[in-house]
Amino acid sequence: MKRILVCEDEDSIREFVVLNLKRSGYDVVDVNCGEAAIKAFDDEHGNFDAALLDIMMPGIDGFAVCRQLRERSDKLGIIMLSAKSQEIDKVSSLMIGADDYITKPFSISELVARVDAICRRVGLIDSKSDKMSEICSGPFTLNLKSRLVMKNGVPVDLTQVEYQIMEYFLKNQNTALDRVSILRHIWGESYYGEEKIVDVNIRRIRMKIEDEPSNPKYIITIWGYGYKWNSGE
Repeated sequence: MKRILVCEDEDSIREFVVLNLKRSGYDVVDVNCGEAAIKAFDDEHGNFDAALLDIMMPGIDGFAVCRQLRERSDKLGIIMLSAKSQEIDKVSSLMIGADDYITKPFSISELVARVDAICRRVGLIDSKSDKMSEICSGPFTLNLKSRLVMKNGVPVDLTQVEYQIMEYFLKNQNTALDRVSILRHIWGESYYGEEKIVDVNIRRIRMKIEDEPSNPKYIITIWGYGYKWNSGE
């Protein structure tokens, strides 16, 4: 059974979310503040598949909790919850390591669908097999068994979503991939969100793999379409 950590300071919202996640077959641990979320994660030795984090909370806010949980685990699926709808909040959430963002008010069907999608991705980390063991491109080596990306022999610290985007690129080197195909491949066919999530994750990956992120050599933008991995060949 997949385990979800829910951190929401509004009792009515938290109880509603917990009830419906349990009805959908999830094991849920719920807390009402950021400090309790970090403690619960540590007490359970990180034994969670995903976390739902409210952004606006007294004490440690959701952004800070996201950063700390991401430092503890690159496999945990993180979804941010907030009444805010400003673009900067969405981008900020994704840039610090969140995998998705939902704006309140949301339908429970949308929430459960996104949790389902993120848990499927987490499950792939341990269950996915491939006939190939490694994919190489220039200074990069992607190991499909250990799910590790190396650049010049040095591990690149990637979240699960970033790894999956890198895998998709390296399996389709020198091929233009449109945003919709990337979105559907990584987030699933039933994803409710915006294509903007692709651009933000690409920006984050570039900061980790490119020598000059503002002048990328490997992940090339195809204007008005999407992106292409440049193998240099």
